[in-house]
Amino acid sequence: MFAQGQTVIQLMEQLAPKQYAMENDKIGLQLGTLNKEIRQVLVALDVTDAVADEAIAIGADLIIAHHAIIYRPLAKLDTSTPAGRLYEKLIKHDIVVYIAHTNLDVTDGGMNDWMADLLGIAEESRSSLEELHTDKLYKLAVFVPKTHHERVREALWNAGAGGIGNYDCCSFNIEGTGTFRPGEGTDPFIGSRGKLETVEEIRLEMIVPDSVRRKAVQAMLKAHPYEEVAYDLYPMDLKGRTWGLGRVGKLNEPLTLGEFAERVKEAFDVPYVRLVGDPARSVKKAAVLGGSGARYYRNAIFAGADVLVTGDVDYHTAHDALAAGMCLIDPGHNAEKIMKPRVADWLSQRLAERKYATKVAASAENTEPFRFV
Repeated sequence: MFAQGQTVIQLMEQLAPKQYAMENDKIGLQLGTLNKEIRQVLVALDVTDAVADEAIAIGADLIIAHHAIIYRPLAKLDTSTPAGRLYEKLIKHDIVVYIAHTNLDVTDGGMNDWMADLLGIAEESRSSLEELHTDKLYKLAVFVPKTHHERVREALWNAGAGGIGNYDCCSFNIEGTGTFRPGEGTDPFIGSRGKLETVEEIRLEMIVPDSVRRKAVQAMLKAHPYEEVAYDLYPMDLKGRTWGLGRVGKLNEPLTLGEFAERVKEAFDVPYVRLVGDPARSVKKAAVLGGSGARYYRNAIFAGADVLVTGDVDYHTAHDALAAGMCLIDPGHNAEKIMKPRVADWLSQRLAERKYATKVAASAENTEPFRFV
């Protein structure tokens, strides 16, 4: 059985939730319809004419790309233009295009973490260069009969509730007495209609992040034996987990800037990098941001980094960073091509776990527009 388009995208959005994208970022469905069966997916960095031909050649129904093909509203669709011809080709071959951009950058285990892994930035020391999203926290309090207390608590934990920092399975439990009288039309789990009942109950409390709030409440209601569940859910004035652009942290081992530049070349499979700073300078803490991130050099300075690795560094920003004492390494925007096999492998595994026959391939096309001479 092949997966439907909506199913494939629901899985993809587990890796890169849409709410993590920067404001006005062009993500999501850009061309075609997801209301169809998907036999083959192609994962690409860019959707170019050559990538479209590759998709046609392998019989792909869906392209999941990192960079958008539609940046601004279309006034017209002129198929005599390069962009118009590309859209026409994709539509004629019934190929859907879906974009995961800054949401893939920001997410845990996404683009910026993959780049940090390749550069040897220690995972336990990492933080974001700029925070974009904070998970609001809620306190859930539910009254459960003692006979079902463990069942409801386990259901909430399994749904992602009950975490505090690096601790999980956190809860508070108070024994007490509950009273109720079932009315007409009820089918009470305990007691009889019209009769006042007294039950030994436990007030179960735990923290629920907004990102799993709906899932946690549904799990709690499903595990709870009562027809009408008494519970409270209220916001807390505490900061939850954060997600943001870029990563910064300590290197697994100190290197000179020149040595680190060689690591960048090897990690991102690029023939050269542009370097700002003294190659002999020691690098102990590094920052990385996929794409065009030169403007974040001040964030890197504030975070205590010795160097920022990012693409598309312009001349004047390079001068500003150098004057401020910040080293830069520019491997080019196309370094983000590392996402192709990683997204393809991740999505392929999730589809296989659900017994779908849908295949996922990483694009073999090199979409680097520059040639190095």
